[in-house]
Amino acid sequence: MNISERLERLPLVRLHWKILLLCGVGWMFDSMDVGLVSFVMPAVQKQWSLSPSQLGILGSITMAGMCIGAAVVGMLSDRLGRRQTILYTLVLYGLMSGLAGLSTSLMMLVIVRFFVGVGLGGELPAASTLVAEFSPANKRGRMVVLLESFWAWGWILAALIAYLVIPVYGWRVAFFLGALPALYAAYLRKDLPESPRYLELVGREREAEEIVSQMERAAGIEPSKEAAATPSAAKIASMGLAQLFSSAFLRRTVCLWIMWFGLNFGYYGFVIWIPTLMVGKGFVLIKSLQYTLIMTLAQLPGYFSAAYLIEVIGRKAVLVIFFLGTALAAHFYGLSDSVTQILVWGCLLYFFSLGTWGAVYAYGPELYPTEARGSGVGWAAAFGRVGAMTAPFVVGMIYQSYGKVSGYTIVFGMLTGVFVVVALSVLILGVETKGKTLDELTRGKVEAARAT
Repeated sequence: MNISERLERLPLVRLHWKILLLCGVGWMFDSMDVGLVSFVMPAVQKQWSLSPSQLGILGSITMAGMCIGAAVVGMLSDRLGRRQTILYTLVLYGLMSGLAGLSTSLMMLVIVRFFVGVGLGGELPAASTLVAEFSPANKRGRMVVLLESFWAWGWILAALIAYLVIPVYGWRVAFFLGALPALYAAYLRKDLPESPRYLELVGREREAEEIVSQMERAAGIEPSKEAAATPSAAKIASMGLAQLFSSAFLRRTVCLWIMWFGLNFGYYGFVIWIPTLMVGKGFVLIKSLQYTLIMTLAQLPGYFSAAYLIEVIGRKAVLVIFFLGTALAAHFYGLSDSVTQILVWGCLLYFFSLGTWGAVYAYGPELYPTEARGSGVGWAAAFGRVGAMTAPFVVGMIYQSYGKVSGYTIVFGMLTGVFVVVALSVLILGVETKGKTLDELTRGKVEAARAT
């Protein structure tokens, strides 16, 4: 019985929850940092007299960094390991976020935010991969969605900082608080274990054995004494982009890339701009931040409902339902003309979109084998960040071209169409992964990909 088979037979034990919590707190800091940008934008615009297009650049540049980080660091995680990747990226984006608070010009802020994005883009796929590789098949989807639910707490924290700190102390202090992940990484260094699947793959069987045996003892299972043959570390190499589009992975890769691009474009198209757009509709900044804080609370039930349903009705059904729910909410949010309508449809927009995020993060690692998992998820995330990078700029241009009132409706009409297209793509191209082990889902595909 090899390491992967032993992990699959385990119930959830304390180490599973510890890994979820440790990665989740890092995930929360990621979210806080991304959220702070949307809340800081109105204050920066006022202080530096920026145009909507300039604000769009500020909103997009972090996503440009996340695109580079996801692709490059995703491949590195297949070579250096998931744990090391998480630690290095936490330090990078934490230090850069603190430096953003010292920016003296838009150009300096844009450059620093790019490197923040590199760290963020690399850390998120590595963390979801680590949690997925530790989790047994019947709990894997739920555990990754629960990991993604920490995004809601980070966004709520960002909204609280924006509501309580920015009006009193200014936007620079908000960025200084974003330096906390660099300190958290030092704590993680001694407590976060490496993925046993990865350790087995690269020939570090003794370390993998120690981790899995500890989990088996915690579950009351006698540790297996059988040793499985493990490939030499010298033969392990991450898969290239061309191999991800080979016949073995083509359908999975295309489906995942469409999901990542559409979700990123749609989500960041509204979430980065909502406080600014609400100010444009006549709400004062403090009210805009207050309403946005209320809407962010709807993220939590969105995540938890997706976490429950993903192991009940499957990945495809959850993705299609939640993408269509997001489209419906975006449509009516764009037509809202009262505080009540804005809050109701805004809450539903956050509910469905964040539940969708959880399902996408759970789905991606299931489509690729261990030696390609970081690369596969990383490249998909990188392509998705192109959508995230493009969306704030496109929204800014529409907002500037059509005015504050008409532009608001046009933006959300466009986002509605994007979410509908992605839902149809999942329905047509998606493969169901519920209840299957990672080995079952990927057996034989690496050899087929490398043979083409």
